[in-house]
Amino acid sequence: MAPPKSTLDFLDFVNSSPTPYHAVRSSIQRLEKAGFSPIKERDSWSSTIRPGGKYYMTRNGSTIVAFAIGAKWKPGNPIAMIGAHTDSPCLRVKPISKKTGVGFMQVGVEAYGGGIWHSWFDRDLSIAGRALVNDEKGNFSQKLVKVDRPIIRIPTLAIHLDRSSEFNPNKETELFPIAGMVAAELNRTGRRNAPDTSDRGTNPEGTFQPLKEITERHHPYIVELIAEHAGVQVADVVDFEMILYDVQKACLGGLNEEFIYSARLDNLNMTYCSVMGLVESISSTSLDSETSIRLITCFDHEEVGSTSAQGANSDLLPAVIRRLSSLAIGRHEELCLKSWEHVSSDSDVDVSTAFEQTMATSFLVSADMAHSVHPNYVGKYESNHQPEMNKGTVIKVNANQRYATNSPGIVLLQEMARRAGVPLQLFVVRNDSSCGSTIGPALAAKLGVRTLDLGNPQLSMHSIRETGGTYDIDHAIKLFDTYLSHYSGLETRIFVD
Repeated sequence: MAPPKSTLDFLDFVNSSPTPYHAVRSSIQRLEKAGFSPIKERDSWSSTIRPGGKYYMTRNGSTIVAFAIGAKWKPGNPIAMIGAHTDSPCLRVKPISKKTGVGFMQVGVEAYGGGIWHSWFDRDLSIAGRALVNDEKGNFSQKLVKVDRPIIRIPTLAIHLDRSSEFNPNKETELFPIAGMVAAELNRTGRRNAPDTSDRGTNPEGTFQPLKEITERHHPYIVELIAEHAGVQVADVVDFEMILYDVQKACLGGLNEEFIYSARLDNLNMTYCSVMGLVESISSTSLDSETSIRLITCFDHEEVGSTSAQGANSDLLPAVIRRLSSLAIGRHEELCLKSWEHVSSDSDVDVSTAFEQTMATSFLVSADMAHSVHPNYVGKYESNHQPEMNKGTVIKVNANQRYATNSPGIVLLQEMARRAGVPLQLFVVRNDSSCGSTIGPALAAKLGVRTLDLGNPQLSMHSIRETGGTYDIDHAIKLFDTYLSHYSGLETRIFVD
């Protein structure tokens, strides 16, 4: 069976997205192709946002929110939401990364998140991220950088020199990449000795510099590569945030190409499915008679706790919803000509409580990858809850609220899956096992919104190279499309409060 087109497009998505900044850019490309328009958080939305409109905004360039507004939506009406995250465990280049040892050029890195760090050894690595650069007007702008060739490696110690039965490297002293040989770099630059650094506090023009020059803090050749891929001169690079990534591209695998072998499946798989679920929903179901808003948000920093300005524990999602709730629709006959006003002509709208009313009727799907059963470690899984790849998206349940799923949510998702014609699976951890968590419980508590946790099943979560199911991409997109398209019709039929 040929792989779905969505899976092939996902491979392009993940190969183009080694960092959250690139993942946001890849998402924007697909949203704009579907007719979504950019808006800025710093601007007023009252003269911009219109019923039936499709919009997206970013924060920090690493988090994105996109939404399509039903033509008949009004404050207090529900919002169908999906939340995912753009980040993955990785190694981040330190602010001062320039190091040498016994003739090697080395790069100081900091571990980000809970990676399976031994999987980073003996991989062909490169750098990607963003650079802040000066332009000719004296402004500072962000440029994305992705060096496509292997320039860095973390070599293991030969087995002859270490007969230990376990491999548990020290993250500071042994998880320490090499980027080249000092002699080769000196030969490249035509220098026999290291450069004189006696004037570190000044630049070539003699003006005071609070920090050392960037080529003093990092190996000059790395800075040159960053400048080259940013399309600027070295002198224009003011600062950068770079991570290491594996240059081996994502691909299909298995005897029948039933697997995806890729980096960053957790959680670019769910980011991609969220974006494409939203895109598909507006093409499959018109916004003309829609009474809700269809919204996705893909946050940064989930892997380190979400507590940042662009993380799920920030004010971002509540702020977006409050801004939408403070804008009230004008008369229905003017919808095509008139944007929203702060003062509503609809007597049914109470803007003072619209946010709370919307949260009481809304729903959030927290989309983060799930664990597939592993054939070599079956004993690690609860015997009745062993999800398999390519057999559907997994609903995640935890009695201790590590996941936010409850029965009303399961009823809702089960009905959506029935309409979409896609399978679902259930997962709980063993009582003697630890359990991960997601953005779901935190957002449920912050917003007071009904929430369910789910994700596509995968193996090797948090490894540099993970394994997922080829057909689960299509399963999730169809599920999200149906959920976003039909939530407003089903919401009123599930009675709890």
